[in-house]
Amino acid sequence: MKMSDVTWPAHITAVSQSHADALAHQLADHVALQLTTALEERPRASLAVSGGSTPKAFFAALSRQVLPWERVDITLVDERWVSPDDRDSNERLVREYLLIGYAASARFIGLRQPGTFGGDGQQACEQALQAFSWPLDVLILGMGNDGHTASFFPDAPELPQALDPNNTALSLALTPPSQAHRRVSLTFSVMSHARFRALHLKGDDKLATLARAFADLEQIPEMPVRAFLKDPMFVFWSP
Repeated sequence: MKMSDVTWPAHITAVSQSHADALAHQLADHVALQLTTALEERPRASLAVSGGSTPKAFFAALSRQVLPWERVDITLVDERWVSPDDRDSNERLVREYLLIGYAASARFIGLRQPGTFGGDGQQACEQALQAFSWPLDVLILGMGNDGHTASFFPDAPELPQALDPNNTALSLALTPPSQAHRRVSLTFSVMSHARFRALHLKGDDKLATLARAFADLEQIPEMPVRAFLKDPMFVFWSP
């Protein structure tokens, strides 16, 4: 599938490269520019990133950007409720690929906090996020072939609460039956206020999924990523 095969809404800005590494570097340049601009206007800047295999090259490229990283707050869009040193932990991924080099001095706030899932652990997560710099300056999302983004899975019982634009919580515990791990995610209400938002995708299958999402942006529960695609956003894609 090609970018030209997709019917792109006018409010979506599409960026593509023929190689994933080139796209990762272009996205890193773009994010660095957004953070630099934010730091010229405010004492601190903030960035929320996604996990998975796709962002590894982007994380590595971003870590080499020369910025006053000590003034940048970083958190995750979502996390599996596992130990931060677990191989399935998004925090572990961020620490290994992003919080290195120049970016090692950034302030990272993880979503997996000590305590019970959905109980005092969730309360600790919410409290930790209070120290973050809101609203987000930069939000980088991923997407699954089921149309989920963050931990907004179509089968998650907590999906209506997660997508509620009036939800005042910063984070939410989710239990999608299709997933091996319980999850914690930032809420749509807090992510939707990000000053810059991008969807980072790799592969023809993801482009086909995106085309399906564009076909009917109103059917959000079927493909929760649609909640973010209804407003201006950048899409960075490579085969």
